[in-house]
Amino acid sequence: MTEVDRYRPDDKRAVDALYKRVFGIDSAEANHLRWEWQYRHNPHRPADGPLIWLAREGTTIIGQYATMPVKVSVQGREIDAAWGMDVMVAPERQRQGLGEVLFRTWDRNVGASLGLGLSESSYRLFQKMRWPDLGPVPCLVKPLTRRALRRPGWSITANRLVSALTLPWIRLVARTRPLQGEVRVIRNFDESFTRLWDRVAPQFAFAVRRDAAYLNWKYIQAPHVRYTVAALERDGVVAGYIVYRHLQEARGRVTIVVDWLTGPDDHTGLLTLLRWVDREARAVDSDKIRAFAMHAGYRKLLRQSGYFTVKSTMEFVAKINAVELTPSFYKSADAWHITLGDSDQDR
Repeated sequence: MTEVDRYRPDDKRAVDALYKRVFGIDSAEANHLRWEWQYRHNPHRPADGPLIWLAREGTTIIGQYATMPVKVSVQGREIDAAWGMDVMVAPERQRQGLGEVLFRTWDRNVGASLGLGLSESSYRLFQKMRWPDLGPVPCLVKPLTRRALRRPGWSITANRLVSALTLPWIRLVARTRPLQGEVRVIRNFDESFTRLWDRVAPQFAFAVRRDAAYLNWKYIQAPHVRYTVAALERDGVVAGYIVYRHLQEARGRVTIVVDWLTGPDDHTGLLTLLRWVDREARAVDSDKIRAFAMHAGYRKLLRQSGYFTVKSTMEFVAKINAVELTPSFYKSADAWHITLGDSDQDR
């Protein structure tokens, strides 16, 4: 008989063995360092251990649903929540409903259950369970060079023609603009960033709590990804931050805006941080900058800064259990602050 309960320290070896069976030895080896950071050192980890549920048959582990606990602000109320992350089921037990059992167990035990960047099978399962579907988090891109619009499926001639036709427009949107504030790269989030969060949190209908402990864990201490963080200050007071990194993709070099925080009504603040990233991206010869933004006000500022919307496949679902909410809460996410940095999409 299958039984579902929480992860225990002596389960580590069996969970590692299941991971190797499902994802392969190379993936399992790469997962070791990230696992310690992601589950054991998370500042919101419960006192009794990582928030991971396991399906057992006798002494054998046949399934896992690992989640990332966070605190979220929901209409001004702070509640415990968790992002669904690493789900795996033994090959011989797949397509037998075990995934749904694990999902429902997770949902019953957290104040809010959240999913981002879902696989096709997970997305279908959430639809089957009739969870609120908030659609994909919008993706926006800013071109910096004529290479930004090239497509591998086009011929050389077509790519050259598109590059030539769009070059004047790209030069216009990618032009350097002045900063309107003091921006500096930082290596640590101090308590002034917690105070920033406390000031701006009431302006969001939904957002993960972005205090100093969380930000240091997420962006400074992560062992598998290296981020750059820039902070905006006015008169000695922190007014915002932005997190970004550069990487090489098949279609060229890209700068990714991973996360940021300013007051939603602080238009000058976010535009200044975006202009800082523009300069950083040009300095490393990036072809484009990419960002994901759910908040309508932030998206408007991104478009003012030269970004345009492209198709997004980063699906987002959320179900709030700890507080009573009217159905209208889920009908518009325009005041929800969700970025690529939430959950574990940037690996």
